[in-house]
Amino acid sequence: MLKLESSKQWIHQLSQVNDWVLLGLWMILGGFLRFTNLDAKPPWTDEFATMVFSLGNDFRSVPLNQVISLDTLLQPLRVNGDAGINEVVSLLLQEDNHPPLYFVLVHLWVKLFQTAGEYVDVEVMRSLPAFLGILSIPGVYFLGKIAFRSRLIGQISASLMAVSPFGIFLAQEARHYTLSILFVIASLLCLILTLRHLYQNSIIPLWLVFTWILVNSFGLSVHYFFVLTLISESIALAVLIYAKFKHNFSQLNKRNLIRVLVAILGTSTTGLIWILLVLPQGYGNNMITWIHPLSHILYAISPPFQLLAVWVPMLSLLPVESNSIPVVFFSGLILILFFIWLIPYSIRGVKKGLKLNQFRLSLLTLLTFIGGVIALFLLITYVIGVDLTRAARYSFTYFPAVIVLVGASLGILWNEIKQENQQLQEKETINPFILLRKLYDKLNCNGKLAFYAVWLMGFLGAVTVLINLGYQKYYRPEQFISVIKENSSQPVLIATTHKSLVQVGEMMGIGLELEKAGGNPPYPPRRGRQKAEGIFEQNISFLLINQARENDPNVPETLKKTVNNLSKPLEVWTVNFNAEIELNNCYFDTKKYPYIDGYGYKRYICN
Repeated sequence: MLKLESSKQWIHQLSQVNDWVLLGLWMILGGFLRFTNLDAKPPWTDEFATMVFSLGNDFRSVPLNQVISLDTLLQPLRVNGDAGINEVVSLLLQEDNHPPLYFVLVHLWVKLFQTAGEYVDVEVMRSLPAFLGILSIPGVYFLGKIAFRSRLIGQISASLMAVSPFGIFLAQEARHYTLSILFVIASLLCLILTLRHLYQNSIIPLWLVFTWILVNSFGLSVHYFFVLTLISESIALAVLIYAKFKHNFSQLNKRNLIRVLVAILGTSTTGLIWILLVLPQGYGNNMITWIHPLSHILYAISPPFQLLAVWVPMLSLLPVESNSIPVVFFSGLILILFFIWLIPYSIRGVKKGLKLNQFRLSLLTLLTFIGGVIALFLLITYVIGVDLTRAARYSFTYFPAVIVLVGASLGILWNEIKQENQQLQEKETINPFILLRKLYDKLNCNGKLAFYAVWLMGFLGAVTVLINLGYQKYYRPEQFISVIKENSSQPVLIATTHKSLVQVGEMMGIGLELEKAGGNPPYPPRRGRQKAEGIFEQNISFLLINQARENDPNVPETLKKTVNNLSKPLEVWTVNFNAEIELNNCYFDTKKYPYIDGYGYKRYICN
């Protein structure tokens, strides 16, 4: 008898070891995917905001209305040895619209890898969110395992997170979204544990209450849109408490009710503190005006489709941003066919799980929570008039819940094996519709095969992101520099209009690409490094003209005077120039140049 018990204990321990080994493999794979080509894509304006403010620098150090050199433009990207945490926090409250926790962490992170005076390395900046993205893999493992009391669901969730194209996209941005995702996971776990105590009529432990408050406080300290997660959790909590106790509220333990209220009040207090700190500062000087919706018919119909465009790459993505039309067509077709199968299959798994006591409460919690966040997105978009659906990254507020929900549906159907449709066993292999139906039948009849198909599509999506054929950056300065290099032979002035730090970031993107193209990386040149020959040995300068309002007459006049005072010959390349252009002794180049994302440009040749 003792031998039998010891044998069972040994098997249990071996199973636990294998569980950790498998989780470790998912983390290694997820880490490899997140760190591959980490600095290959050029940073965009939001990432430049992270870099500059985290260093304790200020965009206002870039002069306006005067010609500046490349070094002056990139000066805010130098590691500031004199700046400390106080400078970082102060700058964020005055100039940006995000809470300071992540920026403080980046400030400390950069100091571990770089010395004062160097230009900050993009790879160093992105390595922190990539590392935090790896931590989300064990995060969803524990969320799935604890919520559903199933290591299988935990492992499936971890495997999906490891290869999620959306997760990799966020992890390769020098932004705070992967840190926010960790707090979303932790907060959801606290919600599920709290509801479990309420449904089982057991006392909610105090440690859980205060942990939940602490997690929520940190979440709000990373991103203010974390409040959407909290509101949706409150909706889920209220709906499920009402569903359980609607016939007899006297069964609801008063001590539990008090502790739930303490968690809500504690979190709300943190939110009020942030409101008092930030709103008097002007909340980022109107930096979120870009997410206001368009005032035409597209506004009414686009938000649901924009949400759909986020849900798809959470699980899979193919080269839909390729330059080849056939590749785009077949990629889109395969994705449509894949989700035509996956959505009904996942719904079947959820329906089966809702009939089982082990899974019902957690499934209802995730479904109610996800529905609450989506409802908030649409409410804010249509009622308030701020289209949050335009920014895919804001879906971090419920992304982990989607991964665990799909993982749960696949786990519930894992051992399901059904007999295939006998009518499809005929040898009609030429008809593609018959082949497709056979494939669907096999996937619907074998739970393990279905998981392998979902995971493989996720992995292909991850590769698509890494080779820059999906989730491409909003700005492509490297293409703009290629156009200048191929067409210019004279000194160049790159001019733009300036409204906020966004335009400085756009110019910084061009500046970093100029450094690369000229042979100089964004840090002091190594011994023996030489500049490339050609236009980059010429005088390249920048001009940012302050635009206080639309149709500001000072803008074209400033450009005209500046160009008149420069030596000729000269080429003026205007980029995102939001004003009329009138230049003396200059003619507009009518040659058709390629369209470039993020940069609307014109070329003027002055002799």
